[in-house]
Amino acid sequence: MITLLAHVVSGLAIGCGFALVGSGLVAVYRVTGVVNFAQGMFAVVGGLCASAFLGAGIWHGGAELLAVAVAAAAGAVTGLLALGRRGTAPMTALIVTLAVGFLAYAVLVAVFGDTPRSTPGLPGMTSLLGVPVRRHHLLVIGVTAVVFLALWLFLTRTYLGKALTACASNPYAARVTGIPVARMAQFAFVLAGVLGGVAGVLVAPLRPMSFDSDVTLIVHGFAAAVLGGLTRPMVALAGGVLLGVVEALVAGYGNAAYQTTVALVVMLAVMIWHAARRPSVHQEVTV
Repeated sequence: MITLLAHVVSGLAIGCGFALVGSGLVAVYRVTGVVNFAQGMFAVVGGLCASAFLGAGIWHGGAELLAVAVAAAAGAVTGLLALGRRGTAPMTALIVTLAVGFLAYAVLVAVFGDTPRSTPGLPGMTSLLGVPVRRHHLLVIGVTAVVFLALWLFLTRTYLGKALTACASNPYAARVTGIPVARMAQFAFVLAGVLGGVAGVLVAPLRPMSFDSDVTLIVHGFAAAVLGGLTRPMVALAGGVLLGVVEALVAGYGNAAYQTTVALVVMLAVMIWHAARRPSVHQEVTV
């Protein structure tokens, strides 16, 4: 039982990172209809920048905030490149985000090298229900809970958040009522950069970051986001946590080489079940 709880807490922490990446995908897709394949790169930028800033002597807290700011700037640049021209088709913008991700490889290698980097994180252990767990695991879970609560409050209680939701629901109606849809789309990319940067900062002490770490992050983040149809950040949180816990249990009780495969198979099964419960297009029309 003690070992099981330790694996679950570890999986929750990793899953929170996946959920943050997935929520960034949701933030962009809700407003623009674009699947942002550069989302994993934002997390890598956040993690590598945090490592570099801490190595330069910047104190904890300040280094992480600066790293998230750099990731937000990367999100803004990606948004400008992907949606710089009005009327850009979502498929074209998707290809641009994919190209930005590949270009980022060269930039990250030139700036940080190809050696994986990590950050110290919150040191020490603590006891949870009599089980020793890393303090940083609890920090990741706590920060993620705060971020998702803030995201929910932002989307439901603020004018800007409601404007983003309006753009996601009906861009034409939002434009007619005076909401600047293009600016909202750009802001969605910045928000995605922030969420990705937070994910990178939190995960870097748990999994060393390198220029190509975005592949794992985007695959897991996309799986988590698809569970909610790429439109519901809270469902992305549940999906990311499920992936992380399954991976941790497979690594702890089985073969770590298969943890990602098993986790994604479980997620695929959940998505198939989720899709089967939804009425078909014909049923929706005839009801």
